[in-house]
Amino acid sequence: MSEKIEVGSVITGKVTGVQPYGAFVALDENTQGLVHISEVTHGFVKDINEFLKVGDEVNVKVLSIDEEAGKIGLSIRATEEAPAVEEKVKKPRKRQAAPIKVENDTAQGFNTLKDKLQEWINQSQA
Repeated sequence: MSEKIEVGSVITGKVTGVQPYGAFVALDENTQGLVHISEVTHGFVKDINEFLKVGDEVNVKVLSIDEEAGKIGLSIRATEEAPAVEEKVKKPRKRQAAPIKVENDTAQGFNTLKDKLQEWINQSQA
């Protein structure tokens, strides 16, 4: 691997391959890294082909270097300014109360379940 490549550095590279999970970017003649699909841009990427194609020149930030495995993790998203987040203020929905159906005026007020049970049984059989 190249000595000059360090984690955190921003490098211009060329896309050499595109896969469903990410894009391979050549950093120099001997070094290549992977931009995972989640690091392509801010927001959700369903199809990486909508953003990158072989031969594109891109600025990438080095996220990780694994010398043993020979892998370099890259990010295009980290080189771009995050889009302004629009604050969405959720307004509470006003629900209308269900109308109360009163069959007789004597049923008003608080009654225990025991007191109301017989009345409900009679209503359900009617």
